Amino acid sequence: QVQLVESGGGLVQAGGSLRLSCAASGLAFSSYAMGWFRQAPGKERDFIAAIRGSGTSTYYKESVKGRFTISRVNDKNTVYLQMNNLKPEDTAIYYCAAVFALLGLPMEVKEYKYWGQGTQVTVSS
Repeated sequence: QVQLVESGGGLVQAGGSLRLSCAASGLAFSSYAMGWFRQAPGKERDFIAAIRGSGTSTYYKESVKGRFTISRVNDKNTVYLQMNNLKPEDTAIYYCAAVFALLGLPMEVKEYKYWGQGTQVTVSS
């Protein structure tokens, strides 16, 4: 049974930083591409970043480039999202997701098979 558990969300002032973690279990972690998505109230779930199973390739939504960094430690079955210079518009529930993918960097919600329960990030102005 695959489980993804996010942690690290919270309330932060604009300009601050947070690091989200997503611990995975029940899967061959290094064979899975991992993604981070977010969903603000009344909006669709939106892609933020993805990382290949090997960790050698990443891809970001344009609006977070230079501020967010996705990384993974396969020995710990964990993927991270370091978020710097946070803005009020970054406020959302953040989800990690997994899909079996030896190659490629899926960026669509429908491409991912497993999802975490989400963690709330609130950025105050």
